[in-house]
Amino acid sequence: QVQLVESGGGLVQPGESLRLSCAASGIIFSINAMGWYRQAPGNQRELVVGITRRGRTNYVDSVKGRFTISRDDAKNTVYLDMNSLEPEDTAVYYCYAETTTGYFWGQGTQVTVSS
Repeated sequence: QVQLVESGGGLVQPGESLRLSCAASGIIFSINAMGWYRQAPGNQRELVVGITRRGRTNYVDSVKGRFTISRDDAKNTVYLDMNSLEPEDTAVYYCYAETTTGYFWGQGTQVTVSS
């Protein structure tokens, strides 16, 4: 089992920045990749970005150049720095961990970009 606890998120204006954090605990060695999905009202959940154990990243086109994923292995934590936020980024962001036994999810955190 892997437990994920998210923090960050909130209400910002267009062009501003936010940082999300996701701390993992449990069977850490089983994690192959971590990252974030997001889901806006009326839309399907979409992958925003993932990072593998070896550091390979995969960003959705709409956030390339604006969002950056990083990790602190000592803290078992991944971070998502979101810059130049747009109203279209408004969604619930879910941290995930892909493990040898399946996917685990965080509780979700709301990001709202509005003037």
